[in-house]
Amino acid sequence: MPAFDIKNITGVIPAMVTTFDENENFDEARMRAAVRFLIDRKVHGLYLTGSTGESFMMSPEERKRVVEVVVDETAGRIPLMAHVGAISTKLTVELAQHAEEAGIDAISSVPPFYWGFSQDQVYNYYSDVTGSTSLPMIAYNVPLAGLFGFDMIKRLSTIKGLAGIKYTATTHFEIMRIKEEISKDFIVYSGADEMAMSGLSFGADGIIGSFYNLIPEVFIALDAAVKAGDMEAARQFQETANAIIFFSLPRNPIAAIKRGMAWMGADAGLCRSPFGNFDKAGEEELKAGFRKLKAERKLEGVAFLDAI
Repeated sequence: MPAFDIKNITGVIPAMVTTFDENENFDEARMRAAVRFLIDRKVHGLYLTGSTGESFMMSPEERKRVVEVVVDETAGRIPLMAHVGAISTKLTVELAQHAEEAGIDAISSVPPFYWGFSQDQVYNYYSDVTGSTSLPMIAYNVPLAGLFGFDMIKRLSTIKGLAGIKYTATTHFEIMRIKEEISKDFIVYSGADEMAMSGLSFGADGIIGSFYNLIPEVFIALDAAVKAGDMEAARQFQETANAIIFFSLPRNPIAAIKRGMAWMGADAGLCRSPFGNFDKAGEEELKAGFRKLKAERKLEGVAFLDAI
């Protein structure tokens, strides 16, 4: 039985990085430190082994171990959602059942990709995986794996146990449409970091994203501003976040997020190849770039920028 009901898994949820050491092995100590760091920053939940977590470059055993470590370190303090997606239904079911046994509160999955599966095959994938556990399933609408049209989202919503969608498409008008035409109780998580304000204003129940590892305080403030109806404050927080996001995107963003966390005392380790990492000179150049960005954009109250 999950500790948290899916309806209560809302707010700012980092798509958590996975920590690897200098030999590209999973680093349990660093992962535990990263979990503590994010909990201390008052995030509202964690989304594990997703795209940001480099899951498709990990073995099933590694993905399971990450889930076990985070469940143990979190100790029920905040909700946990595990991405279990794989191209194979059999493997996804295995990961989903393990997540349930480990103590995860909800599962999520990209659709099967690469071979251009039919809509019936995608529907059957979600039906089979969702039916393999008692956990709520959050489908994942993301360009990297293939976007759903509204009709497909509506069809998936008929699957018993499929509770919502992580919506990383930019067509946010459909978030409102989902709430109106499917159900106000069908959970929607906005997944585009640079459009968090938009997603929330169109009715998303929460936001899941990569940069919430690095600047959770900005997005927590943004979320609170939208809830309070202060859209001007929300816009300013989004502008701050976007300045950091757009600076990072062409500079190996996951590695940049991990380095920024390290500058605050939570060394999130390195990325697994073929992603790159920053050598000492590259990291100093990255710091210098962020310092310049902070000065030029007058970015205040951003913890990792203040740390450098």
